[in-house]
Order: sequence, then C-alpha cells, then structure tokens
Amino acid sequence: MPYSNAVDQPRLRQTARVIDIAAKVGLVILIGIAIAYPDLGNVRGKASGVRDIAYPLGALVVPAVWWFRWRDRPYPWLGDALVTLPWFTDTLGNRLNLFDTVDSFDDWMHFVNWALLTAGVLILTLRQTASLRETIERALAFGVTAALGWEIAEYFAFIRHSSELKTAYTDTLGDLSLGSLGSILAGVTVYALWRSNTLHTSPQLA
Repeated sequence: MPYSNAVDQPRLRQTARVIDIAAKVGLVILIGIAIAYPDLGNVRGKASGVRDIAYPLGALVVPAVWWFRWRDRPYPWLGDALVTLPWFTDTLGNRLNLFDTVDSFDDWMHFVNWALLTAGVLILTLRQTASLRETIERALAFGVTAALGWEIAEYFAFIRHSSELKTAYTDTLGDLSLGSLGSILAGVTVYALWRSNTLHTSPQLA
C-alpha cells in the first residue's frame, strides 16, 4: 500500500540506527569517564553508582526483549533510539553540568525525555491503527507510571539524604506534571504521524 506522505522508510531506519548506536556508545563513554574521573561526572550526591548501572540497563531493554522474543522481526531501530536517547541526554546534561548551571534545564529534560521515551514505547507496542483514545491512554499509562517510579527511585537513591529534600515536594510535583505533559505530547504526535501516513510502523515488541 503506497504512503504518499510517508518519509523514506529505509532512510528513516538508517538514520535511527546511526542515532541509536551513537547514543549507546556515547552513554558508555560518558559513564566510563565518570567512573574513571568522578569529579568530571557532576553527579556527586546524586546516586552516581546507581546511575552507572541503571542507565546502561535502561538502554539495553529493547535489544534484550528483541533478542529473546522477537528475533524473527526486523530490529526496531526507531523505537530503540527513542528509548535510548533519554538515558544519554540525562548523562550528557550531568557531564556538562547543565542541571546545576542552566535554569529550568531539569524541567526541560523531564518534559522532553518523557516525550521521547513514551513515543518509543508507543511505536514499539501499539498498532498504527489505534484510536486517539487508545494512544493517549497508553501514553499516560506508561508515562505517568514511569515518571512516578523515577521520582520514587530518586528519593530513595539520594534526595532523602541531600539538601534537595527541602524543595523535593514542589520539585516532584513539577517533574510529574512535566513528564505527564511530555507523554501526552508524544501520544498526540505519534497518532498524528500515523494518521497522516507520515510514519509507518508496526508493534514490533508486542
């Protein structure tokens, strides 16, 4: 079936592949530098040890699921790239000390990263013919749950023992709200791209 408005699918897959691999390699390099030179990591007091383990694992979720369950299907480069980018951008932001030196950078990261992560999950798990209600429902189900899990993990990992505890309540509400808005944006965007036939995908991990 022709898709008159569709982007060049082979080119999209190739671009997604390059971005995905670059983000994964960049993530490993940045974490390696932080382990070797802790002062360059800019994550002192921010559960650096947990991040060094959790972030690579997060970037390996899609490859692991594909390898053990769906190797008969094409590799989902676009979905994997969208899921990997938040781990890389968060790490890069810390390495460049942007979280502590740029106003609202943390807010933007919560909004943008949750939009990317949710878009990846939608592309990986939802059929292209899904209705807007179904798309937003899954976007919120994943996005809000993941955002809540992130905030709980942050609290137990380092916030309860840091100076950030004084403002943690307000910051947590803001982060949850921004993450939820990012998830809604992802749902609306993915749905619009599907409906306009600009993006042609199939649920490769569902």
